[in-house]
Amino acid sequence: MNTLIITGASKGIGLATAQTFADEGYRIINLSRNPAGDDRIESHSVDLLAAHASNTLDKIFKDRLQKGPLILVHNAARLLKDSVSSSTPESLREILELNVVAPQLLNAKLIPYMQPGSAIIYIGSTLSEKAVAGSFSYVTSKHAIVGMMRATCQDLAGQQIHTTCICPGFTDTEMLREHVGHEQNILAEIGAASTFGRLIEPVEIAQMILFAAKSPVINGAVIHGNLGQIEH
Repeated sequence: MNTLIITGASKGIGLATAQTFADEGYRIINLSRNPAGDDRIESHSVDLLAAHASNTLDKIFKDRLQKGPLILVHNAARLLKDSVSSSTPESLREILELNVVAPQLLNAKLIPYMQPGSAIIYIGSTLSEKAVAGSFSYVTSKHAIVGMMRATCQDLAGQQIHTTCICPGFTDTEMLREHVGHEQNILAEIGAASTFGRLIEPVEIAQMILFAAKSPVINGAVIHGNLGQIEH
């Protein structure tokens, strides 16, 4: 049985991805602070910002993994309302720790288990290759994720492990709703900014991630899923 290891699968895109892979017969290991709430998903409580996170991960993987095809999805991330003027070094460091450093912590621990047919999927954002005001630290971290994916592609050449960065557009998740203060009019305006006039459903991104995991031909690719954003 192939195994999916995913961070942040307790809700949103992460949960939809875990459930989509479970439907395909994958074993699912979710690493998040809260459980996924689906009996098919093996959830382990991990705070990736904690000082003991590395030891916690070692204990989880030691008796649960064997070498073979693994799919690793770096999904967990945090979004702050901040700007280049308001962001402090401390707050930026915390965002980078979760959004950028934690994925590398997992890479270092899991690549030794990965055999041909494995994949590392990074979850970027429409803000991985553009920017909007008021999301300084998030934009910075998601640009870094693209660079990390491209470096991963080059460093794993010859090992038959492929990597892709999936960049969702504005998706109907708790993170987006919290970011806009649950203002329905703002959510409607954001949805109207796509050529389909709506927000993306988490399962739509999950299906892209499943495709990427199965498709080594897109090794090193940045793939946007945004319903065709209207540019102004």
